[in-house]
Amino acid sequence: MLDANLKQQLATYLQNLKLPIEITASVDGGEKSAEMLALLREIAELSTLISLTESRDDAERKPSFRINRVGADMGVRFAGIPMGHEFTSLVLALLQAGGHPPKVDEDTIAQIRALDGEFEFVTYISLSCQNCPEVVQALNLMAVLNPKVRHTMVDGALFQAEVEEKKILAVPTVHLNGREFGQGRMNLKEILAKVDTGAQARAAAKLAEQDPFDVLIVGGGPAGAAAAIYAARKGVRTGVLAERFGGQVMDTMAIENFISVQETEGPKLVAALEAHVKQYDVEVMDGFRAEALVPGEMNEIQVAGGAHLKAKSVIIATGARWREMNVPGEREYRGKGVAYCPHCDGPLFKGKRVAVIGGGNSGVEAAIDLAGIVAHVTLLEFGEQLRADAVLQAKLKSLPNVTIHTMAQTTEVTGADGKVNGLTYTDRNNGESHHVELEGVFVQIGLLPNTDWLKGTVELSRFGEIEINPRCETSVAGVFAAGDATTVPYKQIIIAMGEGSKAALSAFDHLIRASAPTEAVPA
Repeated sequence: MLDANLKQQLATYLQNLKLPIEITASVDGGEKSAEMLALLREIAELSTLISLTESRDDAERKPSFRINRVGADMGVRFAGIPMGHEFTSLVLALLQAGGHPPKVDEDTIAQIRALDGEFEFVTYISLSCQNCPEVVQALNLMAVLNPKVRHTMVDGALFQAEVEEKKILAVPTVHLNGREFGQGRMNLKEILAKVDTGAQARAAAKLAEQDPFDVLIVGGGPAGAAAAIYAARKGVRTGVLAERFGGQVMDTMAIENFISVQETEGPKLVAALEAHVKQYDVEVMDGFRAEALVPGEMNEIQVAGGAHLKAKSVIIATGARWREMNVPGEREYRGKGVAYCPHCDGPLFKGKRVAVIGGGNSGVEAAIDLAGIVAHVTLLEFGEQLRADAVLQAKLKSLPNVTIHTMAQTTEVTGADGKVNGLTYTDRNNGESHHVELEGVFVQIGLLPNTDWLKGTVELSRFGEIEINPRCETSVAGVFAAGDATTVPYKQIIIAMGEGSKAALSAFDHLIRASAPTEAVPA
């Protein structure tokens, strides 16, 4: 299962174990059980602190395994074979169960240990999902720290009957005590905020205690991170307010055009960004959503939950989100067949029929990827021709299980029994309506800037982008903007970083000029 290099790396990590742990495998006579046992035996051989036992008569999912500290009662279980993106989740679970301290602040650890009640979490994932590990790792940590929390990761591709019974068509999907708890990427703070009803009020109160900032950056994506680093290096009081540090980059699978880094993945890049930011004296306030900007001599950012922050200068770097089709059925069936991430959700549609909406690079790449998993892909493009790069179009057209319709306007997503069963589109050449029977719709039609909260405050373009000049200045003095939320052309990670750096330099220049004494004018 593990190649020599990976086995050596794992052996090095396992040297951090401090306490004995036991792995209990629930297996049957199937091929996947044998495969899982082979993996677990290799792991157990790497440390004398790990023991492995087998169970064939229990009522657990098979194949699955539990990780527990000897003498404790930890509810950490993996149903499936956690390779791919989930291998890191497995390693962290082993280390944390074995007494290796998690990289979480003491306040959060205390909050987890103080949770009272019965919390039975189940997270449905796909091994190709880059959004799933953060959820799995957060819930595993909660289960390690609090015996009242139990968590099972379920590989949806391996337990397809269960997934279909529960009508799960998007990952990660989290159930708590048998009911849907959440869907999509969630970090530890977001999960705790949902289960700990007093968390938001306490967080808002703590936020309100912050002194005014010299530079306050709203947004924690590439532009926001770059702005924070450049501002902090100037020695000014710098803060970052982010709903989710990393922003949309966390949802990006392959990054191959970040200069000097030949290939990486979004979560890895975000981890590097966060580590770089934390090398400086930056107050990172993660998990908070800005609701309004109140300009003034001291600008104010109003935060969801009732708190507010003040700053001499503000840099807005709130990025963008997936654009929706805004047709009947889209929101109703989101997560029930309507999806926005082919890498994450694609494996759940193995052998099924799907549509991809959008003929740009993202849409065509999605169709190519999905064609290797699903039975058939129908790609719909609104314009006269596909807009993707020629090499991508050639690859797409070579695939036997892909149908392409141009001049096609999606008008409705249809469904029954709580999940998608087709879509309707209009042929823009002749106005005829067509219905396609399918089980999934992947929307890939571009981005919308996250600027709704700024309407009426700063000048926005007709597309909702923040109007900026070459110095990243907005229409409001002392307020700057950078990245995908602005009118800067080409929404790229490396461009956003450059714009964030520029905005920080402009903000620093503004602080200098605003604080400079006024020279007396001779009589």
